[in-house]
Amino acid sequence: MTLNTAPTATAVRQVPQVAHPKRRKGKSAYPYWFYLPAAVIYTALFLVPTVVSFFFSLTRWNLNEFTFIGLDNFVQFFQEPALIKGLTNTFIYGIVTSVLKVVLGMLLAVLLTSRIIARGYLRSVMFFPVLLSSIGVGIVFTALMDPRNGMINEGLAAIGIQGPAWLTDPAWALLSVALVDVWKGVGLATVIYIAGIVSIPQEYFEAAKMDGASSFKSFFNITLPLARPATATVIILSLIGGLRSFDLIWAMTKGGPGFTSDVIASVIYKQYQAGFYGLSTAGNVVLFLLVTAIILPLSMFLNRKEVEQ
Repeated sequence: MTLNTAPTATAVRQVPQVAHPKRRKGKSAYPYWFYLPAAVIYTALFLVPTVVSFFFSLTRWNLNEFTFIGLDNFVQFFQEPALIKGLTNTFIYGIVTSVLKVVLGMLLAVLLTSRIIARGYLRSVMFFPVLLSSIGVGIVFTALMDPRNGMINEGLAAIGIQGPAWLTDPAWALLSVALVDVWKGVGLATVIYIAGIVSIPQEYFEAAKMDGASSFKSFFNITLPLARPATATVIILSLIGGLRSFDLIWAMTKGGPGFTSDVIASVIYKQYQAGFYGLSTAGNVVLFLLVTAIILPLSMFLNRKEVEQ
């Protein structure tokens, strides 16, 4: 006897059809109240201080009282003698540190993702300066860059090279601090690039090798284009840090000699030291708007392909 196991038409009709709900495009998969803790923290730590800063930039204030004076603080800030020099130095510092971190970070990441001895240890060593205090790094390198007794100039003298007055020569002061900033921050750029490189499928490199492509061609045709998201991240983070840098510059030169290594943040701090709280608050607002005006369009430009996808 043969059993007929085929489902009858009635049985087929009785099978409930499971609906597959289609999520609306752009709609979150989580309830809105999931975002409440983050929204509270963001409001308390960013939105409220930002609004308060904008308000107090329009006042003359101290710890006890304030007087509304309109845009006078901004007018006075833009008449600051050191502002033009500080603005120029800010752009130079931000561009130099960003370019060097991108280039060195990429090269070090390629090296540290290759088959070299003690690769994991070298990665840790490369990232270690990121964990150090900027003030501590500034104090240490101030001693190392001493033109007379510093170890850097003594090392150069041992091979017959006369080292410059790194932090007291107007031509070298800003660049010297920028190089120390790169030494301290390139480890983070390297880690970001390592994450971007190891996410590239190895099949691409194997196919290129089978086609006879050299290491340089593989780098320029595979690694560099596919690590573009990492490059965008490094550029944005480095440029933000460079444009608003203060602690390392203040620890090493305090904006000197003269105003040759002043940046906008150090100009603002000097106004605060002099007791011009409203003026320094207006300077902070100007710095915030400046960084936003540069970073926002740049971020949209660098990430345009990812947004389209």
